[in-house]
Amino acid sequence: MSAIRNPTERFSSRVENYVRYRPSYPPAAIELLQSRCGLRPGVRVADIGSGTGILTQLLLEAGAEALAVEPNEAMRAAAEAQLREQARFHSVPGSAEATTLSASSVELVVAAQAFHWFNVERARTEALRIIRPGGFAALLWNQHPSSASAFLGDYEALVRAYSSEYDQVVKSRADEASMRAYFGGSMECARFAHQQLFDYEGLVGRLLSSSYAPEPGQPGHEPMLQGLRAIFERHAQADRVIFPYVTLVYYAQLKPAR
Repeated sequence: MSAIRNPTERFSSRVENYVRYRPSYPPAAIELLQSRCGLRPGVRVADIGSGTGILTQLLLEAGAEALAVEPNEAMRAAAEAQLREQARFHSVPGSAEATTLSASSVELVVAAQAFHWFNVERARTEALRIIRPGGFAALLWNQHPSSASAFLGDYEALVRAYSSEYDQVVKSRADEASMRAYFGGSMECARFAHQQLFDYEGLVGRLLSSSYAPEPGQPGHEPMLQGLRAIFERHAQADRVIFPYVTLVYYAQLKPAR
């Protein structure tokens, strides 16, 4: 990932769009964490790379005490603005490799849409330090489905045309070998259908929330939006397009090395 700029700061200018237009996670994904990973009222959960608090909010709704660990100041501030009134929310300036949390202080470690930015070996060492014996970890992703819709196929082709980073970032996600190394052996995976419904303004915001999309003033930004408008008009029904996902949840008991 050396060709990609510092992941800690790459979303700083995109926070507003991230808050408004990034997808949450389907109820079935949270139910899986409850049935298989020990998520329950009162449990202490470390949400690593918590960003603007999308997953954190769902953990709080499930009754957990959520320790939201995020290195990016702007994203952390956005989560604080939304969640600070909730007594079980704790905002933590830290990273996957150095959470600042106490040893053996949490029962569950999760990361949503963030694992590909971690140093796997150091993040695993830190997760083992903060988790209580027998605790679980889970990694969540909202990915584009492998069988893309006509809209999504056109959307991905547009992004590739204007972003030199797109393929590199996408290929780094959900790397099963890296995740298996993080968990310390075997892991399980569950898949859930998910989607968002966007008007054109929302589709623009969703695109600009992505770290690889050219921002206003950068080369390619205006022609990219012109292409996006054409794609929207080609595929919209009732002035909306469906943006599909498959939500992946990888999970396992976090096991020390033998």
